[in-house]
Amino acid sequence: MSPLDAPRDPRNSDLDAALIEAREAYAAARPQSAAIHAKAREVMPGGNTRTVLFYTPFPTAMVRGEGAHLRDADGRDYLDLCGEYSAGLFGHSERRILDAVKAAMDRGINLAAVGENEVRLAALICGRFPSVEQVRFTNSGTEANIMALAGARGLTGRTEVLVFRGGYHGGVFTFPLGVPVSAVNLPIPMRFADYNDAAGAAAAIREAGDRLAAVLVEPMQGSGGCIPATREFLQALRDATKETGALLIFDEVMTSRHGYGGLQQRLGITPDMTTFGKYMAGGMSFGAFGGRRDVMAVFDGHRPGAMPHAGTFNNNVLSMAAGCVALGEIFDESAAEALFARGETLRAALNAACAKHGVAMHFTGAGSMLNPHFRNGPVTAPYKASPEEEQMRELFFFDMLAAGIYLARRGMAALSLPVTDADCARFVAAVDEFCAARKPVLKPA
Repeated sequence: MSPLDAPRDPRNSDLDAALIEAREAYAAARPQSAAIHAKAREVMPGGNTRTVLFYTPFPTAMVRGEGAHLRDADGRDYLDLCGEYSAGLFGHSERRILDAVKAAMDRGINLAAVGENEVRLAALICGRFPSVEQVRFTNSGTEANIMALAGARGLTGRTEVLVFRGGYHGGVFTFPLGVPVSAVNLPIPMRFADYNDAAGAAAAIREAGDRLAAVLVEPMQGSGGCIPATREFLQALRDATKETGALLIFDEVMTSRHGYGGLQQRLGITPDMTTFGKYMAGGMSFGAFGGRRDVMAVFDGHRPGAMPHAGTFNNNVLSMAAGCVALGEIFDESAAEALFARGETLRAALNAACAKHGVAMHFTGAGSMLNPHFRNGPVTAPYKASPEEEQMRELFFFDMLAAGIYLARRGMAALSLPVTDADCARFVAAVDEFCAARKPVLKPA
């Protein structure tokens, strides 16, 4: 029998039809966003300047945010659970941060000098993360990872770096599973291992030996699907790097929100260096890298031959002022623990809703960050999604937008502090309705 004559799973054709209908409804409801995108395509390739915000037929254009809510160019309102991919921890209108930024602007923007606020912010970071005795600032998590690796290579005199398949460490260090290494990645010699494979990773570190400068790892893969590392896996990295002299670097750009001292404190594993970014400057552009004093000493300008670390806006007055308020007054230990607990409760409720309908869908994550997977669990490592899974993910995204809930295109949610229990209940109800309505096109559990 010809493959063309083979019976098709009816779910596939139904899924195609459901997705076409969802796209058409999405486009029809957003003529202003469509017009903005059409104009943008004339002057920007693809019509935008940030890949993660690109999706077809066109992305929704937002015009206003307040608290945990957004309004788009067509006047539609949303509960914002995207949380600016974890950078929007404080919501869109935290008055204390706005006041701090305004006060900094009133004193002058570009001063080309050091200031007291950068010392205050550095002390706040050093005081809460176990691995950080000294810290330097950058403009993004991407830059933080670049400089951390530069420091590790400079200190050790070695060149190679071990990373993990499915990992993401910024726009120039992206390693999606099943995809050739990106041409945008920096030309640093890389070795690869599998995430959450403790024995395999330890063996790879020992095999690299004195060629390996650093191991760079996310304690929870964010872009890879909010997949937490096991403690056993991270401990194996800690033990093997100590044995071989490589530096262990935790990329906590996202996960530092999962506790007062990040996931490293929650898990009780201390790396040699840590990178930060996202929320720490209250929504302003920000990144940082820090570590043991002897490691960070390679950037000490008082020492002959110190490594340079430039950046016009590294210590810009807006980020420094906002960061002092964000970490010093708002996101304290009690706030961090409350946010983590809220996310854990939400994820459990979402998974209960999925299980109730008997569909192959569940959420992974830690604390206030979570991501749906359209397959049975557990999911402990990144994977290449099937075309059907990608369609289900897209359908989920459009259905949530129709329900007035804004998520990352890949389905990831990152709760902000203004999100309430009622907001979480609304999301659970929307997922429950999605599972009920789309059960005919979802895979059975």
